[in-house]
Amino acid sequence: MGELAGKRAIVSGASRGIGRGIALELARAGASVAVNYRSNPEEADEVVAECKAMGVEAFKVQADLADQAAAEAMVDESVEKLGGVDIVVSNAAYSDRHMMLESDMKEFRKTIDVSMWGAFYVVRSGAQHLVRAGNGGNIVVISSPHAHLPMPGAMAYNMAKAANDQMAKTAAIELAQHRIRCNLIHPGWIDTPGERKFFSEETLQREGEKLPWKRLGQPSEIGRGVVFLCQPASEYITGSTLTIDGGIQLPWRDMFRIEETADTAQPFDN
Repeated sequence: MGELAGKRAIVSGASRGIGRGIALELARAGASVAVNYRSNPEEADEVVAECKAMGVEAFKVQADLADQAAAEAMVDESVEKLGGVDIVVSNAAYSDRHMMLESDMKEFRKTIDVSMWGAFYVVRSGAQHLVRAGNGGNIVVISSPHAHLPMPGAMAYNMAKAANDQMAKTAAIELAQHRIRCNLIHPGWIDTPGERKFFSEETLQREGEKLPWKRLGQPSEIGRGVVFLCQPASEYITGSTLTIDGGIQLPWRDMFRIEETADTAQPFDN
């Protein structure tokens, strides 16, 4: 029996990438899983099949989370099919990259609508169900270092993720009285299909080898972080941010510069 045996989980954006990794790790830990997807039904079917192969209940639920009514209906349907809910994971996101001065406003708004409003709709609706059930529970929001690192070309995503952080921490305060914990995860550079939208395979391999841990992260590593936050042994953790980034936010670039100049550097005066 896993750490989450008998628990029931909803994971948004779970047909691929980080969401897929989360759904599979929750299933591995014993939780039944509602696999939300927007436009990849075949991939969602694959995730459902893999979850079921681990001996848990799983099913897919389609919804475009930028649509409030659709997002709330997805949560309602998931709770009905699961027979309740114990874990809500807000993972679905969208990002398009443009420098501010050349922003495609349609894409800019879509990033906000999915990555900020969609996250809020899922968290709010999931929390309402958890409160009504009266059994406590867990909410995990997959945010990003973009919440505090103003990466150029990603203004809308930066804005959305900063909002995610404040949303989750505020929810943690408001829901504590109901014994519902709400935490954040900040993934680093993770090897997902979404990265192929911006980078070639060659670039991902080359740049991954330059990182402190010499590789990109894997979706399963984020999934194990979710399991850790939701397991009963972690019940004193709420309003926290778990960073799973292989050291990418450390000052490693400065260290490389120090190493490159070490041979020509002058010794310290005694």
